[in-house]
Amino acid sequence: MSAPVLSFTESGIYCAAGDFFIDPWRPVDRALITHGHADHARPGHARYLATRAAAPVMRHRLGDIALETVDYGETREIRGVRVSYHPAGHVPGSAQIRVEHRGEVWVVSGDYKTTPDGLSEPFEPLRCHAFISECTFGLPVFKWTPQDEVTAQINEWWQANRAAGRASIIGAYALGKAQRILANVDASIGPILTHGAVENTNEVMRAQGIALPETIRVTPETDARNHGGALVVATPSALGTPWARRFGPASTGFASGWMALRGVRRRRAADRGFVMSDHADWQGLNDAIAQTGAERIFVTHGYTTIFRRWLESRGYDAQVVETEYEGEALEEREEAAETGNAAAAVPSPDAAP
Repeated sequence: MSAPVLSFTESGIYCAAGDFFIDPWRPVDRALITHGHADHARPGHARYLATRAAAPVMRHRLGDIALETVDYGETREIRGVRVSYHPAGHVPGSAQIRVEHRGEVWVVSGDYKTTPDGLSEPFEPLRCHAFISECTFGLPVFKWTPQDEVTAQINEWWQANRAAGRASIIGAYALGKAQRILANVDASIGPILTHGAVENTNEVMRAQGIALPETIRVTPETDARNHGGALVVATPSALGTPWARRFGPASTGFASGWMALRGVRRRRAADRGFVMSDHADWQGLNDAIAQTGAERIFVTHGYTTIFRRWLESRGYDAQVVETEYEGEALEEREEAAETGNAAAAVPSPDAAP
């Protein structure tokens, strides 16, 4: 029996024929990267390959790296292995990586979602023999509110707060979620202020041609009295801190897939929870897997044990793979470190909801 196209090693997902890794978590010579979130794009590799659209954020986060880029759908041959990148719908520039060798096709999804969000390149289903999938939200309870509905909820909340003389502070991850909110809300309601970590990413995305509304960076000199009724887009770790309290009377919201779980909003001390995620929900995961036509499914992070059992009941050859991908949890810890605040962590996927 020939060796599999991809294998799972202590450094990451490895292609022996091509001698490259995909989203490795230990320093390697050649790393193919699905997207710029910190649990997938790590420092220390000798060479990187990513999409042209992901490159600006990766350089912003990782510094002066040896980074080569490809366009979506462009095929590269690496030591006889055909590799191409295809939209994952997760955040701008995110990709699934298709790997073909001797007629066998494997796809590494990275992180993905199947519904358009008004910002990211829409998810592209790929046919393959084996599919490596996340399952961050791999429980039936996770069902996302349609984009237009959740945007209307945020707009209505903001308008009501503005009418009552309150600021609206919404927690959202600095890469992806924050820009998704900005790209979809009604900017005519009032001024929009942003946390520095959010604005840093905004600037990178604007420079690459992604349209975002005008925003005002919050600095130590920012006088909240000059921005009454503003929408303030903050990192989750900034909620409930002196940084947030400077805005005086305010309502606090949180945008996350975890808002689908009872009790999480209370632990966040948020007035409003908006069910919004850059990962696939239960139906999205099942749809994506069905569209691949794959018989072998490997699940890498999230509710892995439960989701594997479900897939087996549907006739798939499903396996759990231990990785160091963490979904939203690692992003939150990084933002907490940047703001100097140790916010409560998101729920563990291994815990009961």
